[in-house]
Amino acid sequence: MTTGAAELIERIAARDEAAMADFYRLFEARLYRFIKTKLNDSFEADDILNETFLEVWRKAGMFEGRSKVSTWLFGIAYYKTMDRLRARNPLLVSDELAPEVVDESAQADACVLAADDADHIRFCLDRLKAAHRAVLELAFFEDMSYGEIAKVVNCPEGTVKTRIFHAKQLMKHCLEGRMGVRR
Repeated sequence: MTTGAAELIERIAARDEAAMADFYRLFEARLYRFIKTKLNDSFEADDILNETFLEVWRKAGMFEGRSKVSTWLFGIAYYKTMDRLRARNPLLVSDELAPEVVDESAQADACVLAADDADHIRFCLDRLKAAHRAVLELAFFEDMSYGEIAKVVNCPEGTVKTRIFHAKQLMKHCLEGRMGVRR
């Protein structure tokens, strides 16, 4: 997929409209889902999706290949989404200054992966701060490495690890609360 995507970006940089249509079809569903989970608004998600692909059309020639095309694309979408969220609520709390903590336990992973109730997982994800939700979704749903996620969200890899640690702890707490109710 990456080689095909890189070739499409080269063709888009040369203003090949067919390549842009292929690129759109390749990433549209994944990117829309990524954006919509942060905004919970279909109309805004559509707007940002279109803005993101317009940005790809404008800046394809600036893609340097230092990351995967998908990392670059999701980075554009992430920033456009975060800008929209900041416009909605300018007082969002940030964990940029949180100490770096690395999760060495498998329990949080097991809790997230073992939960079979997709609706409850979505409920728990929706309760996370946008920054925490984004790193979890990129790691688990888009299968990106910490380094790739750091490029998408433009922060140090250590901050990504910290956010994932905290997000998994919050997910674990939320999912355990549900499991406790079932018993």
